[in-house]
Amino acid sequence: MGLSTKDAVLAAQAQNFSTVLAATPLVYGQTAPIATAVTAAVTAFVTSLNDLTEARANGVRSQQMTAAKDAARLAMLNLIRPIYTAVQAMATVSDEAKIALGVHVKDTHPSAQPIPDFAPLMSVVKVDGNTVTLRMADPSEPTSKRRPPFTAGMALFSYTGAVAPTDPAAFKFEGNTGKTEVSVTFPASVETGSTVYFTSFFFNNRKQSGPACSPISATLGAGSVMPPAMKIAA
Repeated sequence: MGLSTKDAVLAAQAQNFSTVLAATPLVYGQTAPIATAVTAAVTAFVTSLNDLTEARANGVRSQQMTAAKDAARLAMLNLIRPIYTAVQAMATVSDEAKIALGVHVKDTHPSAQPIPDFAPLMSVVKVDGNTVTLRMADPSEPTSKRRPPFTAGMALFSYTGAVAPTDPAAFKFEGNTGKTEVSVTFPASVETGSTVYFTSFFFNNRKQSGPACSPISATLGAGSVMPPAMKIAA
């Protein structure tokens, strides 16, 4: 979470930012004059915001006051944003100090997702000539269009032939996708009426894969024409 787009929340964030920065500018790699400039800009914005809020509470709508508030807000952000970004990236500033300033601490060590222990529930959505649209669903929520929790995507494989191979290496890798509905287009050299098979597995954010689903088949040929959700070139 960074600086808010809402004036009231931003005012509170900015006041905390200027107070902490003014107390210990060197901790954040800044100088006293910079901290003073930030304090002045924050005070100008908060004052203009308070004046505008009071005027509106009294039924006054002033474009001039609104413009003054917006100008003060922009001037303040032009000072705060570069400092915020610099402090956020500083390895020499502790997480505690960043939090005190109101700077969001980035998670540089994201937790590893568990390895999927289940296979996708795969189905053929439609066949349009040599294009087959497939759906890979969460087996625990077969009607959901979302990927299962703790999965980063699916790997998709195809095979052209009358019988599905027993050797996984015989399948052709079509690509990885984060979408649960995809389309595979076979080249014109694959004749209409050919049988094709598909299999897929989920993988996590470390590309650790789960089990593959049992192959499903489709017969290439004419069908209903609908825009595919995604195309993976075969």
